[in-house]
Amino acid sequence: MSLLMVLDLRRNNFTGSLRLLCAQNTSLSIIVLDGNRFEGHVSVSLLHCVGFEVLDLGNNAINDTFPAWLGTLKELRVLILKSNVFHGPISPCQITVCFPKLRIFDLSRNEFSGSLPVKVFGNFKAMIKLDGEDTGEIKYMEPFEKFYYKLYEVSVRLVIKGQDIQLERISTIMATIDLSSNHIEGVIPKTLKDLSSLWLLN
Repeated sequence: MSLLMVLDLRRNNFTGSLRLLCAQNTSLSIIVLDGNRFEGHVSVSLLHCVGFEVLDLGNNAINDTFPAWLGTLKELRVLILKSNVFHGPISPCQITVCFPKLRIFDLSRNEFSGSLPVKVFGNFKAMIKLDGEDTGEIKYMEPFEKFYYKLYEVSVRLVIKGQDIQLERISTIMATIDLSSNHIEGVIPKTLKDLSSLWLLN
């Protein structure tokens, strides 16, 4: 298990909690558990995976508050928590640099409430200037770039103009935020205007 880099169990009927996802593993980079029946809380053991890039827990029954501590994972690029039972405010993390490489942020179809914190969006540095933006060259997210062969291609499902779309590859000039179908109120933070590479805001 020490060399496991990808855990993709999407669209099964797995149940139970997610307590020890990275308990003894520092090489795990991608976890995709979309479309199961997992419940409970998001495991803090994920902090052991220092090079972690993708977390997709969409379409489960996870009942938790916003895991702001995930912002300390410096390589995290995709965070999908949609269609669960997350609740409470979207609280900012307690460090200066938070979610520095995040490109896809999907909290839709939960029970989040309260106002949108300015500090959360102000930390999305990768949405301000992304790879390839200056040259016009479109690149795609390819984990494990140190290898000379393709091990795994990251794909995600996003709601675009009301349609559930499967993106087979994630462009490095793509940045998306989906907060739809929650109980959020108040004003829209002005920091969103600084996210110059934002491709989709729902």
